[in-house]
Amino acid sequence: MAEASSGGSRFFGPSDRHLLGIQGMHPSRIEPILDLAESYALLNRSRKTPRDLLRGRTLINLFFEDSTRTRTSFELAGKRLGADVVNMSVAQSSVNKGETLLDTAATLNAMRTDLLVVRHSQSGAPALLAQKVDAAVINAGDGTHEHPTQALLDALTIRRHLGRLEGLTVAICGDIAHSRVARSNIHLLTSMANKVRLVGPPTLVPRSMASLGVEVHHSMETGLRDVDVVMMLRLQKERMSGGLIPSAREYFRYYGLDQRRLDLAKPGALVMHPGPMNRGVEIASQIADSDQSVIREQVEMGVAVRMAVLDRLSRGGRS
Repeated sequence: MAEASSGGSRFFGPSDRHLLGIQGMHPSRIEPILDLAESYALLNRSRKTPRDLLRGRTLINLFFEDSTRTRTSFELAGKRLGADVVNMSVAQSSVNKGETLLDTAATLNAMRTDLLVVRHSQSGAPALLAQKVDAAVINAGDGTHEHPTQALLDALTIRRHLGRLEGLTVAICGDIAHSRVARSNIHLLTSMANKVRLVGPPTLVPRSMASLGVEVHHSMETGLRDVDVVMMLRLQKERMSGGLIPSAREYFRYYGLDQRRLDLAKPGALVMHPGPMNRGVEIASQIADSDQSVIREQVEMGVAVRMAVLDRLSRGGRS
């Protein structure tokens, strides 16, 4: 599916209707979301969330791909703000019986949906729905295109630990070729004046990625040297056509994150992973569970960021 035209409604921009991607989002739009999410993180820990903010609003999670972590995070975010949350099971719906995406849009409009969270295997599907529905649309991951709320929660986690979100060196390692998480993080981090290194085998990190304003490294030893953040990615075997890696054991030997490689980064460098993790393939268990790992906090910040996004969209992007 070709990407739909972005126009002004692609992100928190002139229309402030949808969140479809990070690309093109100015830092002046990113920072208020992170500030609001920070306040929600504190409220979540105090268990004093504003459960009437979205009272009377309907949020539908429309996931054409499985994702327990992201779907549950949006569900919790909606419920903590008081929304009526519906999880549509695509495997048992009319979509699986041949209904087109546009027919689904018409059905959702008839249901008077207010907020629509969409995950789809085809790049551009959320943008297409955004053109056809009255609801505010949030991209929860489309093909290999983008996953904007993941990049926002990663940014919030980094800022909370390092005290800033500019002038850092971040290594994103692994299966870059198939990762929408990598693309959203590249757009966000480079827009905030950070240096981004992409690290992985040539089959998974095309040199063409350098056109995005990043460095491309095919050696963990050079790519991790003196970085502030190490962001590991899952091997997306379901998107691979075969032959891209020799074996999981060989992959870990050359591109897995272990203590020896982490020691090349700056002292106290953060270790991140969007999950789910393949322990012993992308990352050693001792690193995933170490004091430098903020992987569990990423999950916590995911709920806070999604609350902030739902909040801003319900206000038309206004603070």
